[in-house]
Amino acid sequence: MKKLTLREKSILAGLYLSKFDREGLKTFEFDNFTEAFNVIGLALGVQPTSVKNYRDEFDPLFPNNRQGWHKRPTRDYCKAIYNAFGSLNLKDFTALLKQIIYKEHDIDVLMEEIEKSQGEKESSFAKRLITGQAAEQYFKIKYKEIEQFKNFEIEDTTKAGCGFDFKLVSSNIFYGVEVKGLNEVNGSIALTNKEHSVASFLKERYFLFIVKNFRENPFHEFYQNPLDSRLIFNRTEQKIIQVNWTTKV
Repeated sequence: MKKLTLREKSILAGLYLSKFDREGLKTFEFDNFTEAFNVIGLALGVQPTSVKNYRDEFDPLFPNNRQGWHKRPTRDYCKAIYNAFGSLNLKDFTALLKQIIYKEHDIDVLMEEIEKSQGEKESSFAKRLITGQAAEQYFKIKYKEIEQFKNFEIEDTTKAGCGFDFKLVSSNIFYGVEVKGLNEVNGSIALTNKEHSVASFLKERYFLFIVKNFRENPFHEFYQNPLDSRLIFNRTEQKIIQVNWTTKV
């Protein structure tokens, strides 16, 4: 498959939601279309309304309860995507959608398969992953609007394992920003032991940035030095069985 443009990816997402409708929402455990538009749109790096508009573009072609843009023909560049991918079944189209959304597709699919083999639901992993990516993209879009961050440049450290997702750098200081996403207005978030330790070390230079309410209308809250804020973190310990595999060479 040729490399798709960002617009083509948005069109594919709209086609998926139009064709599979409620079944498509259920596959990713979205509660409603607004949540799907918000999460998928932001994860792709486009406006959620773009995904909605492309869904509406295809609605006249499928037997659902929406009329969509029925007063004009489907635009040629949308029809091209429909002709190329519109016949895919749910399983294959879902795999395609993950391919264009997952940030590190091969690794993310591997982690998905491992969790599934351990009894986790594939759809739960997909929703967690895509919601996390959506929150990260939201931060990348919004951070310059925040007074404390407006003179900083951004570095993506999500794969560095350093205890925060983004490093904000100025001429004489850096901040670490950990981004979390919530589908509702309220909920629980967790810091890993490393994130907690780094927050404890960086103190005022560590920010917890929480994107809330993907289900309706996303907004954000952030906490500088979150361990010394109104947030109360409770330590949770889990005992696990460590399994090793040995051989002689």
